[in-house]
Amino acid sequence: MAEALARFRHIRPAEVAHCRSAADVASAIARARTEGLAVAVRGGGHCFGGTSSTDGLLIDLAGLDGIRLEGDLAVVGGGATLGRIYDELETHGRTLNAGCGTTVGIGGLVLGGGLGILGRVYGTLSDRLRAAEVVLASGEIARADEELLWALRGAGQARFAVVTELAFATVEPPPSTAFELLWAPEALPAVLHAWQRWAPEAPDAMAASLVVTAGERLQVKVFGAMAGSEAETSRTLVTLCDAAGAPPRAAVHHPGSFREVKRFLSGPAEEGRQDEPMWCKSEYVRDPLPDKAAEALVAHLQQRPDNIEAELDFSPWAGAYTRTPVAATAFAHRDARFLLKHAVTVPAGTDPAPAREWLAASYAITHPHGTGGTYPNFPDTDLDPWDASYHLGNRDRLVGLKRRYDPEGLLGPTP
Repeated sequence: MAEALARFRHIRPAEVAHCRSAADVASAIARARTEGLAVAVRGGGHCFGGTSSTDGLLIDLAGLDGIRLEGDLAVVGGGATLGRIYDELETHGRTLNAGCGTTVGIGGLVLGGGLGILGRVYGTLSDRLRAAEVVLASGEIARADEELLWALRGAGQARFAVVTELAFATVEPPPSTAFELLWAPEALPAVLHAWQRWAPEAPDAMAASLVVTAGERLQVKVFGAMAGSEAETSRTLVTLCDAAGAPPRAAVHHPGSFREVKRFLSGPAEEGRQDEPMWCKSEYVRDPLPDKAAEALVAHLQQRPDNIEAELDFSPWAGAYTRTPVAATAFAHRDARFLLKHAVTVPAGTDPAPAREWLAASYAITHPHGTGGTYPNFPDTDLDPWDASYHLGNRDRLVGLKRRYDPEGLLGPTP
């Protein structure tokens, strides 16, 4: 069974249903109903909001990990993880426009949207979802109809059914170049100013995130990949360096096949502080931050409590992410330039209150300049699961569907 993130490991289920088929899931739902148990569903165990943990019945989908190709459709089990999916699809010359974390579960990722290094070319992973097999709260095994499929494309925590199988339109994996650029800490204001104006306007093939980490030292990093040659990638990145007014103090380029690039990018991400509790808040931003807000954000980062690691993660949006109409899927965040995640990590056993206060203040600096949207795959435990920021103008329709498919709230709270 995939392990939960450190913050939620103390939550122990009363029962675990290790499911290998939709019928197993239906039996588990029936047992939860009979015994009056709360239900959580786990594929990868990476939910920042802890919704894959429960003290009731945990439906573990790890055994539902089949992967097959039907034409250009990838049909995968609800418990399959990204690394295995990429490896299998690579043998067929296909891939998905998803993230880099190899142990991330495909089910939870797609239900909350799903971003990745091909997202500005193809949109969210949920935009590529074509069909799904589900087990409804009633215990019925069904193919998702158009209304339910609409909801599964990006509604995140607003659970309507347990998804046991998914079909995605795959894409051809492009030869790509991964990169990592590091700047001196004092260059942060200039890099932040330049990145906000450059990254969303860069070619769609370019996915360059700005990650600022403040722990024992301050690290300013732009990393990601471009679907293109090393020479093309270098030419595109030069325009960022010119805009920042300073070259990076270190730069690494890693050209190769799309799968090789994915492996390069997943390595550092999965060597993080996985055993220490983390809190995060996120928001979409439509325009570059005003200079005063950016200056306040940098100053606040440098004033964090000594025992925490703080991170600001800027992901470029625009491109294909914004070309799907808001009402076409449940995923409503279609008008942003970038996504900003504020995060704090604290040593195990440490009082998290000062870190959470710092996090709330960091979020407060930029929130007035956001779209009002929160990324469903970065759920915020300070928000109700049905908070309007997750769904924006799609919320009312989703509420109606929740009351239709899970009126008792067996699979999650009903508003």
